[in-house]
Amino acid sequence: MPPVCLRQEDSKVKPALIFQQYIWLINTLRRQGRMTLDELSQRWVEDEVAEGNPLSRSSFNRHRDAILDMFGIVIECDANYKYYIYNPEVLDDDSLERWMLSTLTVGGVLSDSVSLKDRIILENVPAGEEFLQTIIRAIKQNKKIQISYRRFGADSTEKTVAPYALKLFHQRWYLLAFTGHHYATYSLDRMLSVSLTDESFEMPEDFSPQQYFAEYFGVLTDETPMAHVVIRTYGKTPNYLRTLPLHQSQREVATTEDYTDFSFDIRPTADFIGQLLSHGDGLEVIEPQLLRDQLQQEVERMRSHYRE
Repeated sequence: MPPVCLRQEDSKVKPALIFQQYIWLINTLRRQGRMTLDELSQRWVEDEVAEGNPLSRSSFNRHRDAILDMFGIVIECDANYKYYIYNPEVLDDDSLERWMLSTLTVGGVLSDSVSLKDRIILENVPAGEEFLQTIIRAIKQNKKIQISYRRFGADSTEKTVAPYALKLFHQRWYLLAFTGHHYATYSLDRMLSVSLTDESFEMPEDFSPQQYFAEYFGVLTDETPMAHVVIRTYGKTPNYLRTLPLHQSQREVATTEDYTDFSFDIRPTADFIGQLLSHGDGLEVIEPQLLRDQLQQEVERMRSHYRE
């Protein structure tokens, strides 16, 4: 992603405020659809985006360019001089741009709500963020890193790996790396130290981190075979899955008054099984039978903890 340079006029405004103006434009056009510059400026004034000052054409054009650079979002103008987001699909996947937009949006809302800090409850995030800067620098420079890593229940070990990608999953950061022999995933909160080495590496041109994880849910990528999974959901569970699909292959295949069936083409690893179990009695596996048996065994093991 190219660096974003503030123009001379924008440099008089704090960068954080400029970013919030970008976010306002994106979210307004996403909600409202097509709007003329006058309509945008009127809403801009009403929302006091720039302390009640109108949105000038020059500022709007500068913001359009910056939004394209930062998020890859194209704001076009139609024959009726109405502006709209030309490629909304950019924000419909698990891209860095969508994550940045969401993070900046939430950050802006929270920064304007400091007085409500005791009434906004956030989730705890494990340690590990202090290593992000070093790892990202290594990824950009194609440099290997040396990590001191301690798995749960094991002694710490020293490893030198080629960092390929970062993945955020359930409030934890994970590093996908190549050890020289195989791919491995490391949780940043289990890293004791990370240092940049002078040793370079070349990431294969045909390797895609997105494709590497595409057949899985979560970060476990073992040899579990592919399966066509059908689950039956009850109560409010279908609505949760419709609004936040578990996997890109999720399809709604049957709907009745009593239940809704969803299908997945996925490798059902422990991460996926754990996610299914988290829905309790709102969900059951219909097929394959092997996976249904696995969940039944897990439920039986859970029940054994509560028997007298």
